[in-house]
Amino acid sequence: MDRLRDGEPGLPADFTLARDPWELFSAWMAEAEAAEPADPNAMQLATVDADGLPDVRTVLLKGADEGGLVFYTNLGSAKGEQLARNPQAAVVFYWKSLGRQVRARGPVSPVTAEEADAYFASRRRESRLGAIASRQSRPLADRPTLIAAVDALSEKYGDGPIPRPETWSGFRLAPVQMEFWQNGEFRLHDRVRFTRESEGWGRARLYP
Repeated sequence: MDRLRDGEPGLPADFTLARDPWELFSAWMAEAEAAEPADPNAMQLATVDADGLPDVRTVLLKGADEGGLVFYTNLGSAKGEQLARNPQAAVVFYWKSLGRQVRARGPVSPVTAEEADAYFASRRRESRLGAIASRQSRPLADRPTLIAAVDALSEKYGDGPIPRPETWSGFRLAPVQMEFWQNGEFRLHDRVRFTRESEGWGRARLYP
């Protein structure tokens, strides 16, 4: 396995020779944003419940840098409670139009209150009201009950500010591994896996 140090620049034509997984991820995300018809930032998030049973759902990536991958949720949701008990997760991005996939896994930590406040304030008013009204993952009698709760909150806050509820925040997944996959003819796909080391990243090309 190659051992690479942080800060070594360069993104070669053959992505399996890339030296910086974050630079590669940024380039692939930019291409996905130009090619995917909807939600290029959608990623499947896998967690584990109290019985060790895996759980997976789609969430939206809302920030990405060398600190990690950021997403937001109701802390009382199934994923919020699972991450509170076991703060580790895995994610996968799949861009069908490009024939590409990125996987990442590692420890998860809460974002700061300031980060959560800033993102919550940037959301559409209707989305903020919905986030407050929803008791995510809990049983719901019927849809009119949810709509009535949103309407009541809309009347309560009027045109004024809508505060972020304490039960709504975000998480940052700090990858210890990132794997990049590109579709190839006859299932001869290209794969490269980066593994976090004490000084930078280790890199290994993988069989398809």
